[in-house]
Amino acid sequence: MSGTHRGRQLFPDKHFKARPTTDFAKENLFNVLQHLVEIDGARVLDLFSGTGSISYEFASRGAGQIIAVESYYHHFSFIKHTAATLGFGNIKVYKTDAFLACTRLENNPFHVVFADPPYDLPRLIDLPATIFGNRLLLPGGIAVIEHPGSIDFSAHPRFLSTREYGNVHFSLFQEEATGEQDARAT
Repeated sequence: MSGTHRGRQLFPDKHFKARPTTDFAKENLFNVLQHLVEIDGARVLDLFSGTGSISYEFASRGAGQIIAVESYYHHFSFIKHTAATLGFGNIKVYKTDAFLACTRLENNPFHVVFADPPYDLPRLIDLPATIFGNRLLLPGGIAVIEHPGSIDFSAHPRFLSTREYGNVHFSLFQEEATGEQDARAT
């Protein structure tokens, strides 16, 4: 982890099913994000939270409110416990399906939406449409989807770029900026 909890490591038990984002990929992603969105005070939605490492990273870097969504009870419980242990009272954890959460959070926009679905998720390709269709981003907000190299999101109208860090691929998308947000997003 970086930020206020720099160097802190998390150790989920050996039965964990999640594929955590590598530290190398996370560090590079946050280097990119800091130039696209103000993380300090941001509202963040972390879909398919797994170990919760992305949520803790945002909290450690000053995000204001983080909603972590995880459908597996064991993972949900781990995130809740770890967030409390680390003193991250700004992380709220919900045990539900990520697509259902997107529908329930419709018109409740965030500065950043991060999604790290299982790579074999049949609906993975639908994530950008789900995020933008439910208006989950504020003007100028950023969506990040972690995915295998076999997926190509470049045809989506809000697509910005894909970043590769080893076997980890992040596709970035941005909601149209308006007014004051236009200057901040450039």
